[in-house]
Amino acid sequence: MVKQTILKALHRFGLFQFAKKLYWTTLSVCASHGVLSDLWYLFSGTFRREHRAVLVGRTKHKRGFNASKDDGAAYTLRRNTHRIEKGLIMRPRRDVFALDYIAETVRMYHSLANLSDSDSCHAETLAWSRDVLGEYFNCVDGAHPIIAKAKRVFEDSKHAPAKDDIQRRPYQRDLNKPIGITIDQLHDLAYRRRSCRWFLQQPVPRELIDRAIEIGTLAPSACNRQPFQFRIFDRAADAERIGKIPGGTAGFFENFPCVIVLVGELSAFPAERDRHIPYIDASLAAMGFQFALEVQGLSSCCINWPDIESREQAIEKAMDLSPEERVIMLIAVGYPDPDAMVPYSQKKPLSEIRSYFAN
Repeated sequence: MVKQTILKALHRFGLFQFAKKLYWTTLSVCASHGVLSDLWYLFSGTFRREHRAVLVGRTKHKRGFNASKDDGAAYTLRRNTHRIEKGLIMRPRRDVFALDYIAETVRMYHSLANLSDSDSCHAETLAWSRDVLGEYFNCVDGAHPIIAKAKRVFEDSKHAPAKDDIQRRPYQRDLNKPIGITIDQLHDLAYRRRSCRWFLQQPVPRELIDRAIEIGTLAPSACNRQPFQFRIFDRAADAERIGKIPGGTAGFFENFPCVIVLVGELSAFPAERDRHIPYIDASLAAMGFQFALEVQGLSSCCINWPDIESREQAIEKAMDLSPEERVIMLIAVGYPDPDAMVPYSQKKPLSEIRSYFAN
């Protein structure tokens, strides 16, 4: 309202073109230097929500080191366990490695293992970390004082008994086993998966969604943190309530039988440098998830989520999100209406989107 009033006043007094030119001149000057860019965004406040989200996430991550079931410790344990795995597969494998973080790793493991029961949300992480740490201490030089001390902490920890025979440690893939699909079949699947906006009005079985999520989460993730969650709204009323919040769903959100919101968790990281990882990792998982939906007879539609303050506030309230939880994208899911059409959505040709670099 205030912005519209100002624009009307500028037009009325013939100052609109002057103000527009001044705006772009100032922007160009500020873009020429980092400090001036800081000043621009200090006054604009465009990134204020993201700044707070990163700081809240860092604070929660640090607090989690001393909490019994907080994700701060779990995310650090996942990251460090993956780092140890990479050390275990190195050629040649070193007798001594991970000295700068092995003490932190076993401390996180000890904390979560002794304060969580076997049915906790961290049970799988603990089982994986237990097997990897066990392999680590079997392989490295146990006489090293840092390793020896860490091993004592590990052995003093509560180890939940395994409920299966899975060995959660580095292994050799069976490359002779046929994959089962060809490149042409994969191309057909990718071409078949189009953004569908019209669905049959019937419930989406949760077991199909869960199976697709399991496939999606096999996607790579930086240090295997997987800093995201699939929040599912599969009642028609809830799907409509959430589906109408984005700006690009007008005219068809009433048709959604299910909406999934991918939410990134900035509490997974101790520093600002990693603030983009939730967006990358969740997007990698989202594609496999949608392929898995398609082969089960379900269709999907990715819904863009631009950073618009009013909509951020609306979805934060609707989902009761914490400041460090950032919406990455929404995905509508359902059985496709066979009579509905989908956009052609021409893709860039290979020559336009690919280039090889050589010395």
